[in-house]
Amino acid sequence: MTLPDIFAPFEKLVEIEILGEKRLVPENNSLLRCFQYLSMESISYGEFCWNGDCLNCQVWLQNGDKEKAVIACRTTVKPDMRIIRMSDEIDLAGE
Repeated sequence: MTLPDIFAPFEKLVEIEILGEKRLVPENNSLLRCFQYLSMESISYGEFCWNGDCLNCQVWLQNGDKEKAVIACRTTVKPDMRIIRMSDEIDLAGE
């Protein structure tokens, strides 16, 4: 698969968990770019500013026994991240 130049360079895919489902996404990229990797059309045409102003890409990560809210466009993916809640604007169903 040929990927557009929108992704930061990566050599491998890392596993993260999104709402209980394990997914493989490109390392070295923001979470929002990873979501775009998983669902190119729905994220590309979504209501996202891509710079952190709109908060439409907010997700909540499992942080020990608590949740931590982050902005997906400003958060770099890390292996084994666990996303437990997502903004309603993020639609990965169009994959």
